[in-house]
Amino acid sequence: MKYFRLFLFYTLLTRLPGPTFPILGPLFEWFRYINCKGIFEKCGKKVNIGAGAHFGKGFEIEIGDYSGIGKNCRVPGNIYVGNYVMMGPNVTIYGANHKYENVDIPMLMQGVAVAKRTIIEDDVWIGGHTIILPGRTIRKGTIVGAGSVVTKDFPPYSIIGGNPSKLIRSRV
Repeated sequence: MKYFRLFLFYTLLTRLPGPTFPILGPLFEWFRYINCKGIFEKCGKKVNIGAGAHFGKGFEIEIGDYSGIGKNCRVPGNIYVGNYVMMGPNVTIYGANHKYENVDIPMLMQGVAVAKRTIIEDDVWIGGHTIILPGRTIRKGTIVGAGSVVTKDFPPYSIIGGNPSKLIRSRV
């Protein structure tokens, strides 16, 4: 049944307009939510899955209450998203990276490193067009500025931004 839901999502539901579409937008948003509840390992209350979102198989995704995967976002199928998480459009979160340690072998031939789970804690705001590298933890209350490239972890309640991202200031 999960594979049928996955097929339905990628062939039809991902192409339906978002919630701002007149009259039918909220209904399309609800269709995506109900469908993803049957795909994800855990899917909280009032979760928003944006139009064009891509999450691989998604069988290991855990997403908390009142959170969302933004429009045209690409996230790995093993991500953890806490409660009250806002994700802007076109966010890309990587789950794995290529191996590159052996200089005697072309990187293309070295394969892919073990996938690392990205964790996004509660009450986080991720601005649009952000890139998050594998295995990062975005701590509680953090704001990630639009267009940032997150290459390391920061303390809770941070405001971060830039490429690579840097601590701009603390919210506390």
